Amino acid sequence: MENVYDILLERGYIEQVTHEEEVRAILSNERVPFYIGFDPTADSLHLGHFIQIMVMMHMQKAGHKPIALVGAGTAKIGDPSGKTDMRKMLTPEQINENGNKLRVQMEKYLNLDGENGYLANNADWLDELSYIPFIREIGSKFSVNRMLTAECYKQRLEKGLTFLEFNYMIMQAYDFLELNRRYKCKMQLGGNDQWSNIIAGVDLVRRMEQEPVYGLTFKLLLTSEGKKMGKTENGAIWIDPDKTSPYELFQYLRNVEDADVENCLRLLTFIPMDEVKRLGALEGAEINKAKEILAFEFTKIVHGEEEAQKALEAAKALFSGGGDSDNIPSTTLKASDFSEGMPLLDLLIRLELIASKGEGKRLVAQKGISVKDEVVGDFAMNITLDLFEDQALMIRKGKKVFHKVIVE
Repeated sequence: MENVYDILLERGYIEQVTHEEEVRAILSNERVPFYIGFDPTADSLHLGHFIQIMVMMHMQKAGHKPIALVGAGTAKIGDPSGKTDMRKMLTPEQINENGNKLRVQMEKYLNLDGENGYLANNADWLDELSYIPFIREIGSKFSVNRMLTAECYKQRLEKGLTFLEFNYMIMQAYDFLELNRRYKCKMQLGGNDQWSNIIAGVDLVRRMEQEPVYGLTFKLLLTSEGKKMGKTENGAIWIDPDKTSPYELFQYLRNVEDADVENCLRLLTFIPMDEVKRLGALEGAEINKAKEILAFEFTKIVHGEEEAQKALEAAKALFSGGGDSDNIPSTTLKASDFSEGMPLLDLLIRLELIASKGEGKRLVAQKGISVKDEVVGDFAMNITLDLFEDQALMIRKGKKVFHKVIVE
């Protein structure tokens, strides 16, 4: 049976690992409890987080035991990793509400039944700590000199690092110790921006428990140009269908750059690697088929086959200019709103396709707005009822964003 470490390596997930040969050996010979932490700073996972979920799914399929840790305790401090400014502080109520929503999402993709996988919340132990005993027992194991060389603190030192944030690494390391004691957790996994924190946790557990434990980081989801994927003009691409519809998720991946197709197929689908390489090597118009497969497969993982099929049919309806387009984002307005016509820029703002009239004027000047598949040449265009067919009107922004206006 193929070792899951080699699967993760071949698919391109692994960035750094503390003890490679030992990790490969225990993943071959044991059912390894491992954990990944998710700080509940928002009420949904986003596309970038899903690399971590995919790794957990691969690991669980191979028989290992995921511990999905909701960081309701550490979220009260805020992770300084990759941040030039201090994170916005959330109230305990917001943190708990977000954490509950993340739990529901993670249980959709992982078996966290208390035997094959676990759900944990670090507020259960961090909220109960007594300050003096904690810094005597745990703080004494950390060198400030060494901590200050960590990548996660360097950026913040330039602008000013609060003592509150300075505690984050110690708290995350303590999570690993608690999970080792409670669940026999042997590995901490995370995005590559967590490397310093993970090393600190591995070191702490080894010193406190005299037991071999390991750390591993995986690549962040980046474009071929090195930018983080999952961001659009309208914000993040969320896993929650109420925040990002299955259709919008599908369209985002259907429109990735050609150079990013193979990497996304490796990291965001379970398609066998031979097929990934074949699809990634397609060129010209044929690469669009690979993008369609990528979008369908990932939407299926996140939202199920039925929603993926609806999104696929909606996309095909748009590109063919006909068919059922019921799954395209739409807004219903009153017919009376158009009785004397509505200025195009006002309509685009109501549809949340633009943030300002200035942006709308620039888009029109760049031939970036189409009405009924015709490029708009005048930003002062008036949208009247006679433009609607069967009470519907299609607006397109750029090549990728479609929105249907319905009148009642």
